[in-house]
Amino acid sequence: MRIDSHQHFWLMERRQGQWPPPELAAICHDFLPVDLEPVLKAAGVDGTVVVQSLPEVDDTLFLLDLARQNDFILGVVGWVDMKAADASETIAALAQHQELKGIRPMLQGLEDADWIDDPVLAPAVAAMIAHDLAFDGLILPRHMAPLTRFAERYPDLRIVVDHGAKPLIAQGKYVEWRQRLAALARLPNVSCKLSGLLVEAGDQRPEAVRPYAETIFELFGEKRTIWGSDWPVVNLVSDYRTWLDQCLDIVPAEHHDAVFGGNAMDFYRLKPGR
Repeated sequence: MRIDSHQHFWLMERRQGQWPPPELAAICHDFLPVDLEPVLKAAGVDGTVVVQSLPEVDDTLFLLDLARQNDFILGVVGWVDMKAADASETIAALAQHQELKGIRPMLQGLEDADWIDDPVLAPAVAAMIAHDLAFDGLILPRHMAPLTRFAERYPDLRIVVDHGAKPLIAQGKYVEWRQRLAALARLPNVSCKLSGLLVEAGDQRPEAVRPYAETIFELFGEKRTIWGSDWPVVNLVSDYRTWLDQCLDIVPAEHHDAVFGGNAMDFYRLKPGR
């Protein structure tokens, strides 16, 4: 199966005062399964993982409801306040939904880069491990060192770095990003998504993405590199099929089955045809 490990749905009526702003006209409207399904069929993609985009449990419940209604949605990555006193109970309750496969705390929006490197998260992490849930790290380069310490503290937690930690491609920042990503890659419980890079490149030519994408595959290899579209955000600079084709060209053909399907199935414990 070909799997998209990272896409979003949203209703603008739920996002008052939230991203995306009106000036991002390409994505400042509703996106629902009816919009994505024909895109998937045209691209030969069999299933997806839908990822939260608001720091609200209600957003997670909305996505879980969509997953129950649409067979191509194989899993949901939701949101929980992992430092709340009742985080363990909230995770346990959400985990009763078989579609829930992971939790994402949206670290990129937190001013404190060390938020994730805090022992107070231990009960929430224990609940995630107990319910076989993964952790999505939505981070910027400044969060990479704290996330490394977090991953070292919890070796039994499956962790994936979203969008290659959003390297500053448009600014040509590479060396320090690669060093910090290499530190994460040395930890066997950490994977990385080959996603989101076109947006980070901005108005640079698509070729600017290639060394960053090749580095992700070099560091994480054919077993821990996981492709994702980041749809509909990718529409800001390109489109679904263009990004997929670019990645198919970058990843050696003998590893396509893993990077574009098998790794997502394994990492998120997906079950086709549920």
